Amino acid sequence: MLQLRLSRRVLHFNFPARTSRGALTEHVAHYLHLHDSASPHREGVGEAAPLAGLSPDYRPDFAVTLEGFVREFNRRQLRELLPEEAIELVGPEWPALRFALETAALDLRRGGRHCLYDTAFSRGEAGLPINGLIWMGEAAFMREQIEKKLGEGYSCLKLKIGGLDFATELALLREIRAVAGPDRLTLRVDANGAFHPNEALAKLEQLAHYELHSIEQPIRAGQWAAMREVCRHSPVPVALDEELIGVTDPEQQQALLDQTAPAYLILKPTLVGGLAASLAWVARAEARGLGWWLTSALESNVGLNAISQLAGSCAQPGFPQGLGTGQLYHNNVAAPLFIRQGHLHYLPEGTWEQPDA
Repeated sequence: MLQLRLSRRVLHFNFPARTSRGALTEHVAHYLHLHDSASPHREGVGEAAPLAGLSPDYRPDFAVTLEGFVREFNRRQLRELLPEEAIELVGPEWPALRFALETAALDLRRGGRHCLYDTAFSRGEAGLPINGLIWMGEAAFMREQIEKKLGEGYSCLKLKIGGLDFATELALLREIRAVAGPDRLTLRVDANGAFHPNEALAKLEQLAHYELHSIEQPIRAGQWAAMREVCRHSPVPVALDEELIGVTDPEQQQALLDQTAPAYLILKPTLVGGLAASLAWVARAEARGLGWWLTSALESNVGLNAISQLAGSCAQPGFPQGLGTGQLYHNNVAAPLFIRQGHLHYLPEGTWEQPDA
């Protein structure tokens, strides 16, 4: 019989993660451990780590809901659980839980080795290009991060903007471009909805001088008509991020893409409901000729690995993904993931730490 158990880890940042919703010093990750009672030493592991201020299931009763779900699951006495069946057991209002169970089921089905797909990435034969993330903060703090990332060989950087004076942010972009032109460095920016619709296009005109790859979520989510106008007239390609969270009905998803017509989608499996849910967005994007990439959302290495494994199975070769957050924690789950020259690599023969160790 299949059995679930829970574990939990409070992850501590190496430095406060400055987000549009304030500074985070810790992040709680819950883990689902799935095993067959006939083979108790082999288990699949999935991570549920709702993100404060963004995840639909970041709420006070999340831990209690998890405990109740595990009890109910174990009462079912299931003999088998396919990944596609796993998501049917969890409502779409619990995207992080759905991601965790789906990942655990897929992991167990493939031998409980954290290798969810058979790809060049999971075999350790090729790395995934990623964008180096520059966190918001004082100008000196951001400048320090930028210099470090360039020195580490990144060819794509992503800057959080909207938290500083706009003139200061433009000056930072000017500094970067003075060091590395668009032929050497791809620049992405993420406004996290910081621009007012009435000012967005004027700001985008100024940002366009720095030859940006894209801007994520220039205005607050939920303003489809305003977003349509921004996407239509922006000189910088627009990517939807927060706009996708909580939009789980297929018809509503199609309506969102048809009405706003963005250039890109940013897909965070923890926030949009897992691996299959992300692939559904991918299919809708590609049917409309839209680009996309996958991004982690402050998960530990367990969740980061699952998203990376998915990227290794479906991402366009050479296109940078948003997978560089695993280094933020000083007590992360030890895993055979490492970054070299702006690429995330996986060593299948490497050692994994148990999340509940």
